[in-house]
Amino acid sequence: MKPLVLALCLPLLSLSTATLAQTPVAVAPSAFDALAARADRYLPGNINSLITDLDVRARFTSDGKSVVYRLGAKGQGRLMLADPVTATGRELATEAALTPLLVAQGAKIDGVADMRPLDFDPAKGTLRLSAAGREWTLDTASGKVTAVEPAPKVAGVVSPDGKSRVIARNYNLWLVDTATGRETPLTSDGNYDRRYGQNYPMLGAMAAANSETPEMSVSAQWTGDSKRLLTYRLDRNGSYIWHAVQQNPPGSRFPREFSYVYPTAGAKDIPQLHPVVIDIEATRAQKPALSLPNVPAQSLLWPGDPLLYWDEAGHIIYEWQARGYSEIALYEADPETGKAQVRVREALKPNVAVTSSALRNAPEWGGYLAISERSDWAQLYLIKRGEDPNGGKAITRGNWEVLTIEHITKDGPALITGIGREAGVNPYFKSLYRVTMDGRISNLTPEPLDHEVKVSDDGQWFIDRMSSPTVPTRTLLRRTSDGQIVLELGKADPSALLATGFTPPEPFETLADDGKTKLYGMIHRPAYFDPSTTYPVIENVYTGPTTHRFGESYEDNMIAGTNALAQFGAIVVTIDGRGTSQRGKAFRSSAWQNLGEVGLDDHIWVLKAMKAKYAYFDLDRVGVYGGSAGGYDTARFILRRPEFYKVGVASSGNHDLRLDKAWWPEVNMGNADDATWERNSNMSVAAHLKGKLMLIHGDIDDNVPVVASLRLSDALIKAGKPHELVILPNTNHAVMQPFYWRKLSGYFYENLISKAE
Repeated sequence: MKPLVLALCLPLLSLSTATLAQTPVAVAPSAFDALAARADRYLPGNINSLITDLDVRARFTSDGKSVVYRLGAKGQGRLMLADPVTATGRELATEAALTPLLVAQGAKIDGVADMRPLDFDPAKGTLRLSAAGREWTLDTASGKVTAVEPAPKVAGVVSPDGKSRVIARNYNLWLVDTATGRETPLTSDGNYDRRYGQNYPMLGAMAAANSETPEMSVSAQWTGDSKRLLTYRLDRNGSYIWHAVQQNPPGSRFPREFSYVYPTAGAKDIPQLHPVVIDIEATRAQKPALSLPNVPAQSLLWPGDPLLYWDEAGHIIYEWQARGYSEIALYEADPETGKAQVRVREALKPNVAVTSSALRNAPEWGGYLAISERSDWAQLYLIKRGEDPNGGKAITRGNWEVLTIEHITKDGPALITGIGREAGVNPYFKSLYRVTMDGRISNLTPEPLDHEVKVSDDGQWFIDRMSSPTVPTRTLLRRTSDGQIVLELGKADPSALLATGFTPPEPFETLADDGKTKLYGMIHRPAYFDPSTTYPVIENVYTGPTTHRFGESYEDNMIAGTNALAQFGAIVVTIDGRGTSQRGKAFRSSAWQNLGEVGLDDHIWVLKAMKAKYAYFDLDRVGVYGGSAGGYDTARFILRRPEFYKVGVASSGNHDLRLDKAWWPEVNMGNADDATWERNSNMSVAAHLKGKLMLIHGDIDDNVPVVASLRLSDALIKAGKPHELVILPNTNHAVMQPFYWRKLSGYFYENLISKAE
């Protein structure tokens, strides 16, 4: 999914043709293998090397005064430095010249190394870069290359004055004196069910460490004067303890079992998180030192640290959400007294949408900023310190969405990103805006394209990668005062790719059945496409609702596994129906407690519109595939619309939402009753299967447990429905590997593509 979404739409990884050929498939070897070789050429890792300067890896230097970037085709790279003030760029080094220097220093490089510039120190004239799996520095005056030795790993969190650090051991926190190594306990009542400063380890981390207590980082924040520590206590609260078996652990002939805590959707009891303040001086004096601010506990919906931090005045800022996302609030607490106040509150019906809401402390503007959907569109609001937390002043207005706050200037403008504001522009294209406290707004990226931006720390410049599904990426350096282009850093050149016969993807739009709502999709065709031939159609699905599927940038669509799958002789499409995010509350609302049905008929409607425009779409042969929530979608599409979708490959699917981590289902389902959960389960419609369905899952998946696919398989068996179940050993949520790719492509070739032969 997009930044924050954990149930991800899974891309296809780069695989070599030789590796693919190792796994047999029950189809005609000559025809399939020839197609597999061509498909391999267009897998993401391979197709990327055929587009020069698609991503020039531009980033601001640590002093914020320059930009480092890379230009050139693979093996012909130049490492560059741009100066925004003088609007000039200059070459610092070439990959060809650096490669032998790196080899002389022990780097293992076959051919010319692929390098990434990381930083530049103008005082020393040194470039920091990564190559051959590690970091290096180049003295640009002498040409000397030096390996950067990794900093010694220090356990725990070091205080700002360097005199202490805090570590975790046996579920408690300890203070370690840097000079003497003396340890002082900060907490003493920690145990498996009550732990401090650390969350629950994930199953994958346990399997990797062969331990239920793998090494984990400590979550603790010091005040600037090193006198207080902000952390949390996590209580299991009777939540269920899961058990998993790794059947084929490396290095052992016997299976391993792990027990772990995984908060699940709809469960009555899930862990509770309490912010904790520790007075370090009181600890040293052996006085009571631990206190809990007067704020409500946070239900842990996913094993991750809370939004908890010190503000500029030394107060505690804590973001809390109600179970089911009926409300979110930003608290400010006094660490001395523990007294807390709600500074911002969002309480919307039916829920607060996580993709259209955000709360932020904003001392630069004397208060707090909220991205809120209270107008049915995600807009920016300012709540001054001491004002009604339910109120605030609308800084932006309109039927469009504010996405992020990139920079705030004290008493000056803020830089925000948004989509859908400009008339006549694709509503998924992002733009960067400059907005003042009185609501004046200007578009710093007026070109009708998608703009992926990085803003410098001082807020004066930004890097803009602008493109569209059909317009190659241009990477620009621009001013934030007016959006003026200072320097073009690079432009993508796909000529080597197009010379292979590659057919570029095509965006598609049509009106929904209401005659007014636009729906969008992308069409991926095989190389050497022949419009006089009919092609089966395969949809790569992910219906959200916490994201959208339409790839708005050039890179999204060129570096996509959909292109590789199309080479087997199919048209592969992606579609956004209603129910997805970032098109406003009304567009998304049909997903609420309706994940089992949302978008289904919109997707079929768009496919029929594509067929009306392009006669070579064979809608008698339609397949579907996806991963994670897209795996859930794949199964529900083929089970709930069996007359239309004939073949499906569902990987890592959360087929019963009550077997998924709490946060993803509950942001879409709220506090649903059992009947509603059951209605949205794929198991409830298992008996509807008519076509071909393959379920694929990793056995140590700690995002969506493998039990979800096993339960759906069991339901299909009980209903007498033939299907295939593939369990991948020692595999987590990301199932992409040679065997998976071979199974996926072979299944569609055998059951859908070759049927017309």
